[in-house]
Amino acid sequence: MTASDDLVLASSSPYRRRLLARLQIPFRCLTPNVDETPTASENARSLSLRLAHAKAAAISERHSEALVLASDQTADLDGLVFGKPGDAGRARAQLLACSGKRMLFHTAVVLRRAADVVGEAIVVTEVRLRVLESEEIDRYLEIDEPYDCAGSFRWEGIGIALFDSLRSDDPTALEGLPLITVATMLRRAGLNPLGGGAGA
Repeated sequence: MTASDDLVLASSSPYRRRLLARLQIPFRCLTPNVDETPTASENARSLSLRLAHAKAAAISERHSEALVLASDQTADLDGLVFGKPGDAGRARAQLLACSGKRMLFHTAVVLRRAADVVGEAIVVTEVRLRVLESEEIDRYLEIDEPYDCAGSFRWEGIGIALFDSLRSDDPTALEGLPLITVATMLRRAGLNPLGGGAGA
């Protein structure tokens, strides 16, 4: 990969780093340091896309030669936006609120080089949690400590036991980076995980 093809993941998330590594394209991680506070009128979908763009822009401004990949995820329960809980109390409240209900996770991805947006997409994942007992929630939080996860669970861990169902065209989106979408964007930008030229 040449210097002009330098791929940067605009994230400090170990989940996104681990996911992108599956594509076996060399990359480095840089922290964008973006304020993730939503505006008063912002819904989950628009918030995720705005933050993904802001993260990509923050890194591109400092590394204009790089191809910058950024992503953000928000959880939506009947119009209420859930971010990362941060602690056990907020996580417990989120899971109690979502017990027996359907949530929508909006995972936005932006690929950018300098001032040019090479690609953008939002992948929506529908999760329905089963009715949860209070003791189950407490036990789950002790095991997984999902305090840095929107929705307060790790589906790739024992959090899957909280589910009734999951629907997505790109299941890795729920973990934080939709790899089908990302691989398509990178191919179009000339970085094919399996070699060959650019293309859809």
